[in-house]
Amino acid sequence: MSEHEPSIINTSDSALSPAPPLRGRTVMMTRALAQAAEFSAALEGLGARVVACPTIEIVEPESFASLDEAIDNLYGYDWLIFTSVNGVEYFLRRLEERGHEIEEIDDLRVCAIGAATAERLCEARVHVDVVPEHSKAEGVFDALERFLGGRENLKHLNFLIPRAAVARDYLPQALEGAGGRVDAVTAYCTVPPRRTDRARIEAMLVGGAVDCVTFTSSSTVHNLARLFDTTDLSELLCGVRVACIGDITASTAAEYGLTTHIQPDEHTTPALARAIAACFSENPVG
Repeated sequence: MSEHEPSIINTSDSALSPAPPLRGRTVMMTRALAQAAEFSAALEGLGARVVACPTIEIVEPESFASLDEAIDNLYGYDWLIFTSVNGVEYFLRRLEERGHEIEEIDDLRVCAIGAATAERLCEARVHVDVVPEHSKAEGVFDALERFLGGRENLKHLNFLIPRAAVARDYLPQALEGAGGRVDAVTAYCTVPPRRTDRARIEAMLVGGAVDCVTFTSSSTVHNLARLFDTTDLSELLCGVRVACIGDITASTAAEYGLTTHIQPDEHTTPALARAIAACFSENPVG
């Protein structure tokens, strides 16, 4: 080579940076479409192809009677506990529709089950007193117990929990067992979506076109089984890695014959996306 001949340097993106960990992988999301954007973006940012298979839809309840009564009598509560972003959205919307001001919450203590729920409350100018370390009902109870200085200090306190029509009863029962009074009122419902392309989803799963399926709540598991009219999802998801947001969802998946391969320590969708990437980065596509 002549001393005047320029050397060739490969400056392509592939040479300068490693491939995204989920490049060449297809991830199926069962989350409600209205909630899927952030999770989908996180997965796509990691290189995944994302396929939407919403198995739940978030809708208003048939009646707001119990929620309306609670909102009109907020002064009677000591604590307001939110166990999901959906609970926050529907509670705040109904609060406004009933002609109340956000400042009426100022005299209550507020607990948010996780960072996303707390962030939504802060965006609405609602103070948050407690965010548990573990984003599940057991974590909420433990955090409240610590915040109040012991189980005995839960006695005679009044708790309001706006939540889904169908939800776990652990938290209300635990609070009542400690001597508290609890109103767990319906703020929204999770229902199967009105339209799901079952034939397309089944073809992709059976044909091996999906590498990973994600479940972000027990309802997403229940409704996928209902969509395919089965109590055993293991055959349908054979060869597909199952990613669950937390241990409660993983337990529900096990009820339908599934083994959870991916489960983050933190019960959030960003953490779930990172855990999926970590799992597949150990076995990258060639």
